[in-house]
Amino acid sequence: MRNVENKVVIITGASSGIGEATAKTLAENGAKVVLSARREDRLATLAGEIGGNAAWLKSDVTSLEDMQALVKLAKEKFGKVDAVFANAGIMPGGNMSEQKAEDWMGMVEVNIKGVLNVMAAVLPEFIAQKRGHIAVTSSAAALRSVPGNAVYCGTKHFVRAMLDSFRMEAAAEGTNIHATTIYPGAVKTELLNTIAPSETKAMVEKFYEEAGLTPDVIANAVLYAISQPDHVNVSDLVVRPSKEA
Repeated sequence: MRNVENKVVIITGASSGIGEATAKTLAENGAKVVLSARREDRLATLAGEIGGNAAWLKSDVTSLEDMQALVKLAKEKFGKVDAVFANAGIMPGGNMSEQKAEDWMGMVEVNIKGVLNVMAAVLPEFIAQKRGHIAVTSSAAALRSVPGNAVYCGTKHFVRAMLDSFRMEAAAEGTNIHATTIYPGAVKTELLNTIAPSETKAMVEKFYEEAGLTPDVIANAVLYAISQPDHVNVSDLVVRPSKEA
């Protein structure tokens, strides 16, 4: 696909689901991918499947130092960074009355601080070269309020507001940094594994099994956004099953 070949793209949360599918899709279209996740064995396997156009680093988005090391690896291996897909996220749901403060803070660390760490690591490169593309996985939950997922919704609303504000700043500053927020609906990934067993979880899992999208659908959305000409910024992409209200 045009404007993707030889681009160097960093992907977080790359060991499974949307991140893994996106790595494969981008590489199939000629991009070079730099993979980040905490599960070293899965990263090694994925990189082996992709071949010479992949590099990987066991790393955690909650660590700014890890994200800086990821950018360094991209430059050492491929000479540059063209885009980043901040995809890592968790969703341990539950009503606020359950008072699962540890889960709340975990979502803030990964879903909010993790995205900010990725941006803090890559922005010096993008600003210096006056080009770059930041894509982030938000959620359809950023477009509504969902009982049983108040904190998760809050983290995804943050991503939506922050990245949209950043996009306007980049346009005003003339840095030529593109920003894309991806809003997946129900997708068959390991995200539901972070929810504690409950009747609600069983209902959600049933819907995901019956109607959920496969991760490659979202991967194609990321490919579409990153493949646009330099004068085009696809700022928001909502992708959900046709059966999802």
